[in-house]
Amino acid sequence: MPLLDVRNLFLYYRTRRGPVKAVDNVSFKVDEGTTLALVGESGCGKTSIGISILRVLPRNVHTYDGEIVFDGVNLMDLDDETFRREIRWRKISMVFQGAMNALNPVITIGQQVIEPLVLSGVDKDEALALAAEALKSVGLSEALLKRYPHELSGGMKQRVVIAMALIMRPKLVILDEPTSALDLITQANIMNLLKRLKKEHRLTYIFITHDLPLASELADYVAVMYAGKIVEIGTAEQIFLDPKHPYTKMLMDAVPTLRYDKGELKYIPGVVPSLIEPPPGCRFHPRCPFRKDVCDKREPEMKEVEKDHFVACHLY
Repeated sequence: MPLLDVRNLFLYYRTRRGPVKAVDNVSFKVDEGTTLALVGESGCGKTSIGISILRVLPRNVHTYDGEIVFDGVNLMDLDDETFRREIRWRKISMVFQGAMNALNPVITIGQQVIEPLVLSGVDKDEALALAAEALKSVGLSEALLKRYPHELSGGMKQRVVIAMALIMRPKLVILDEPTSALDLITQANIMNLLKRLKKEHRLTYIFITHDLPLASELADYVAVMYAGKIVEIGTAEQIFLDPKHPYTKMLMDAVPTLRYDKGELKYIPGVVPSLIEPPPGCRFHPRCPFRKDVCDKREPEMKEVEKDHFVACHLY
């Protein structure tokens, strides 16, 4: 049985122009100890899936529906207080995008790291000891507990945010662009840290990114999102070596390489459609070079083209 089983998940946001269909009937599974990378262009709904699972929703939610089965329990059946007390940060945590803005500038690192422990009833001295241990696990000195965020570099802040996500020893960690705004050397160090922590603690990750080469570093499985829907999902080898959906193929072709034998760098023509009024049928059809008449009228179903490899496209 998978650790996480998301079924028919919907998350729409209320706006003056109408509901934004950020997550529109999305389903996927994540096995314990594996990493699922959610990839796609900015604005396709990747982060919305993350906040749907952790239930840190904004006030303008229009629709929030579906099933999120975690460790055999449907989280949608839990009231907010039970979810906060038993699930959030204890069993599921999240590294939010942009460590520069994730930390409170006027509170010490120690106070911020121990906050979930103290709120759950742990003695402050014991919480500080656990926080020091958490910082050491991400390669930082416990002396940082008395410092403020402005005294840390970008890479150190990112490590602190990761330590905060792991302080309660959750089973599932959602990583939302954990290396954004970092230089390449620091980015590589953070990725190596995430790999080590995954192995040591048998963590399960959902890795949200638009960086395909970065996703290949950590992912066991990859789900490709476009305009609020998952269009292809499979193992990392299947997605990166033998993509099936036209959008996935075009994404791969748009990745720059150090080799010149691929010829001219390609791009995906057109723009991402509005999620307020998405196109009928397949949402990628206005930009797809393989468009057929049926693509304009009927939404494609997710079909298994080989073991563990699913694609939503009328070509299959």
